[in-house]
Amino acid sequence: MTIQTVPPTGTQPPAVPPVGKNVALLVLTFGAFVVGTGEFAIMGMLPEFAASLHLSTADAGYAITAYALGVVVGAPLITILGARLSRRELLLVLLLLFGFGNLLSVAMPTPGLVEVARFMTGLPHGAIFGVSALVAASMVERSRRGWAVGRVLSGIAISTLVGAPFSTFAANHFGWRIAYLMIGLLGFITFVGVWRFIPADTPNRTNSPLREITALGNTQVLLTLLTAAIGFGGMFAIYTYLTSVLQNVTHVPEWQVMLYMVVWGGGMLAGANIGAWLVDRNINLAAIFALAGSIVAMLVFAALLHNNWGLMLDVFMIPACVNALGPALQTRLMDFAGDAQTLAASLNHSAFNIANALGASLGSVLLGQQFGYGALGIGGAVLSMGGLLVYLLALFILKKSGVPEERLPIT
Repeated sequence: MTIQTVPPTGTQPPAVPPVGKNVALLVLTFGAFVVGTGEFAIMGMLPEFAASLHLSTADAGYAITAYALGVVVGAPLITILGARLSRRELLLVLLLLFGFGNLLSVAMPTPGLVEVARFMTGLPHGAIFGVSALVAASMVERSRRGWAVGRVLSGIAISTLVGAPFSTFAANHFGWRIAYLMIGLLGFITFVGVWRFIPADTPNRTNSPLREITALGNTQVLLTLLTAAIGFGGMFAIYTYLTSVLQNVTHVPEWQVMLYMVVWGGGMLAGANIGAWLVDRNINLAAIFALAGSIVAMLVFAALLHNNWGLMLDVFMIPACVNALGPALQTRLMDFAGDAQTLAASLNHSAFNIANALGASLGSVLLGQQFGYGALGIGGAVLSMGGLLVYLLALFILKKSGVPEERLPIT
C-alpha cells in the first residue's frame, strides 16, 4: 500500500462547455437534484408505498435498503467497468441506467420485483455524483474547484427542500408510481442536458479496470473515504429519528414537523455552500471546522429536546456543519486519487451511504437499549469525533511522509 502520494502539481486549462460554464454547471446541479430526489422521495411516500403493495411499513423499508445496497455496490463496479469511457460518455450511460431503473420500479407488480428495480436504480447513484463533481471541477481553474463541486452537490440539498416534499405530494395524490415515473423522466431530461451542454472529453481507451483498482492502494484516499464513512454517520443517527423526536419528546404540532424538515434541508444547502467557500481557501481547515462544529451541534441536541425554537436552530446547524464536509472530501480525493479519480469520487458516495447505515443502526441500538432520544446526539457526536480523528491521522501520515499538499491561492 502506498503511503506517499504527490498531489497533482500541474494545472490544465479548464474544459470549455459548448454553451458556457454556467449552463453546464446548472445541468450537473439539476442532475444531482434529480438523483437526490430519487433517493429521498421514498422516505416521505413510504406509507402510501406500503399500502399500495400491501406491506407493513417495516417491510416496505426493504426497498430503501435495496437502493442503498445498489449505491454501495454500483459505485465501484460501474466505474471500474466504464474505465475506458470518457467522463461525459460514462455520465450519459449512468443517467440512462438511472432513468430506466425508475421506470422499471413503476412497472414491477410485486414487492420483491420492486426491490430488485430499486437495487438497479441505486447502482449508478454514487458514480453520477462522483463523475459530475469531476466534470464540474474540470471546467474551472484549480483554485475554484471547491466552489464548482459545492455548487453541484448543492443539488442534493435542494432535493431535500423541494424534490422530496413534491414527490410526497405527488404520491399522496396520484400514487407512488407516478412520482417515480416523473423522477425517471427527469433523469432522461438530464441525459439530454448532459449530451447537449457538457464538454466532450477525450476517453482513455487504453485504461483498464485493474489500473483503476490498483491506483486506489493509497493511504490518503482510503483515510479520506473512511472519514466520510464515519464522519457523516452522526447526521443520519439524528435525521433518521428526527420525526419521532419531534412527535414524542418535543411535542410540536404536526404542521411544524414539515417545517423542521425544510429547516434541515436549508441547513444542508447552507453547509454545501459554506464548505465550498472554505475549501477554496484552506481545505484542511474546512474539514476540521465541519467535523468539530458538528460535534458541538450534536452535543447541544440532547439539551434542546424540549426547547422548540432552540431545537429548530440546532436542526439547521447539524446538517450545515456536517454537509460542509462534502466539498472538502470530494476535492481531497481529486488531489490524491491519481489514475483512479473517477472511482475514488464515486466511492465517496458509497462511503456516504455506509455512513447512512452506520448512523441509523447506531441510533436504533441506542434507542433499543433505552438510552433515550438524547443519546442520539451523543452517539452522533462520537461518530463525528471518529471522523475527525481519522482525518487528523491522514494529515499526520502525510506530514511524516514529507509530501506537501499543494494549494493554489484564490485568483
